[in-house]
Formats: sequence, structure tokens, C-alpha cells
Amino acid sequence: MTPLVRRLLAGRACAALASALIPTTLTLALVRTGSAADLGFVLACELLPLLLLLPVAGVVADRFPARRVVLAADLVRAAAQALTGGLLLAGPVRVPELAALAAATGAAVAFGTASARTLVVCAVPADDLLAVNARLGVAQGIAQFAGPATAGGLALAFGAGWSSLLTAGLFVVSALTLGGLPARTPARTSAARPGFLTELRAGWAETRRHPWFLANVAAHGVWHLAAGFLLTLGPLIAVESLGGEGSWVVVAQTGTAGLLAGVWAAGRLPVRPLHGVAVGAAAQALPLVAFALRLPLPVTAGAFCCAMFGLGVLSPLWETEVQRRIPVEALGRVGSFDTLISFAARPLGLAVAAPLAAVTGTAAPLLVAAALSAAANLGVLLLPDVRADPERAYPPALR
Repeated sequence: MTPLVRRLLAGRACAALASALIPTTLTLALVRTGSAADLGFVLACELLPLLLLLPVAGVVADRFPARRVVLAADLVRAAAQALTGGLLLAGPVRVPELAALAAATGAAVAFGTASARTLVVCAVPADDLLAVNARLGVAQGIAQFAGPATAGGLALAFGAGWSSLLTAGLFVVSALTLGGLPARTPARTSAARPGFLTELRAGWAETRRHPWFLANVAAHGVWHLAAGFLLTLGPLIAVESLGGEGSWVVVAQTGTAGLLAGVWAAGRLPVRPLHGVAVGAAAQALPLVAFALRLPLPVTAGAFCCAMFGLGVLSPLWETEVQRRIPVEALGRVGSFDTLISFAARPLGLAVAAPLAAVTGTAAPLLVAAALSAAANLGVLLLPDVRADPERAYPPALR
């Protein structure tokens, strides 16, 4: 692994851990107000700017060097989290100020996310993309599980403000690491650039030029929606029927092992990339069925492990295919549509799962979500340009 790749991995790992700290920190800070509405309002203030600005961020990612955009986004997030930490340490929770800082964080996330994929392409040789994406997947997977535990431990021991200050520090490290990353810049025409709306339309036209991409993004939106159902109803079913709170911990830990194993296997499995993506996404149906039928804990944990293994395979293969197949000068705009669907679908699933379950019971929503997720993702294999997906040009194993 070259020093450049180590630097890229370190910066992205810091940013991933920092991002994973934020939701738990806000939850523990706002739970003291006793109002679920306050928590929902602050989290919505972070999500809404993110969703609205992603198309704008895609254009910015294609107009300016990715490392500069990532640097600015990380510094804004660091400042917002430092101010959040100061507010939480200063006294009683003030919801309006936290909501404003959450909105600033969400806006910065939009720009940082849109440019991150381009940054990888500009910093990593094409032959090393799969290896680097796999290692990034490991770092992000660990961050998703370590973040809540770290934030919870700091908040309970010292106060939620210290968790926000740690988050700010991690974003500063990410900014210093990634912002100065030496990376080749995509060739840009010397002619005057078209207007923003023209570039946005050109990005959508480029997106529509790739049916394999559109079909996969739509199918991934379905499984993100299904994941929202699982993350809402799964813990409830585990507590009620599988042995209490500890059973959900067992399921989650088994899933972590499956995720890491899947990322490790992504570059070694003898599968065509888009075929691996489709099957890995369809595997998300397994734990939905297991929880719906209230199968025994070992079976349910095994199903979740298989699903997370599929996700581990999916993530680096999908990132690498997008980076290889989409022209780098349009990658920010095209990739922003992928991110938009992902960020929008899961919160929708989280929001509607409990109300639906209150009317129909938990089994029906989970089984319907499982069927839709499997059908949507396996259905992608019917597309001619997916069926004709060439044999991988990837190295046989990660280096």
C-alpha cells in the first residue's frame, strides 16, 4: 500500500467515524428534553439540506478539484460540531441553535459526499480501485458500529458535548489529510463553462445514458427502504421474541462479522461485478424474512450475517464499477443521484415502519419489503447491459 493510499484511507476513516458519532450524540443530548419532537426536528434539519443540496453538490464536485471541496466540507462540519459541543457543555440544550448547526452539517455532508467518489478516482490508479474501495468499506463498516458505542460512552461518562468536540477533531484531521492530498485533476476544457442548470441537465442526461446505473440505483433505493423497516422493527421483535435486548446485540455483532468478511471476499469471488452487486443486494431480504417469521435467534443471526456479507461484497464492487464506467468529469453529478436515493429511502423506511406495523402487525411489512427488495435487485439481471457484464478486469485478489 502506497503512502498516498494510506493517507486517503486515514482521512476517509476519520470522516466516517466522525459522521457515525453525530446521530447518537444528538439523540443522547436531546433525550434530556423529554421530547421526541425535538429530536425529530433536529435530525430533519440535518437531513433536509443534505437531500436538497445533493444535486447542487454534484455540479460543484465536477466543477472544482475534489480535494478542495472535501477540505471545505470537512472544515464546515468541524466548525459546526465544535459549536455544538460548546453549546452542549455550556448549559441547557437549546434546540433552535442545535437545529441550525445540524442544518449546516447536513449541507456540508452533501458537498463532501458528492466529491468523495471523485477524490478516490483522482488519487488512486485504476488497477487499484477495487482494493482501495474494499479497504474503505472496511473502515466505513467499522465506523458504523464503533461510532454509536464511542458517542454513547463519551456522552454517558463526560457529557454529549465532549462527543461533539471529538467529532470536530476528527473532521479537522480528515480535512488536513484529504485537503492536501496530491491527486491528478480531470482534464477540463478551457472554454467558458455552461451555466449551473445546463450542467445539471447534462448530468441527468449522462445518468440516463447508463441503464445499468439507473436500474441499480432504483433497486438499491428499495433495499434501503427495506433496511429502514428492519432497523425499526428488528430490535422490537428481538426484544419481544428472541430473548431480550442482548439478542439484538448478538444479531448486530454477527452482522459486523459478515460485513467485514464480505468486504474481504469482494475482490476474490469469481463473479461478474454487477452480478455480485445484484445478488448481494437481494440478500438483504433474508433477515427481513427471519424477523417476520420470528425464527430462532441462531437462524435470524445467520440470516443477518448473510445479508451483511452481501452488503460487504456489494459496496466495493458497486463503487468500483461506478468509478470505472462513469466519465470522471461527470462522476459528481451522476453519483449524486445515487446518494440522493440512498439517503432519502432509508429515513422513509424508518419513518413509516412503526405506523404500518401498528396497523398490520410486524410480519406483513417485513415480508412485503423482503419480496420487493429481492425482486427489484434480482430483476436488474434481466437488463441486457447487465447480463452482458464482461468478466472482471480486476486483480484476482486484494493487494
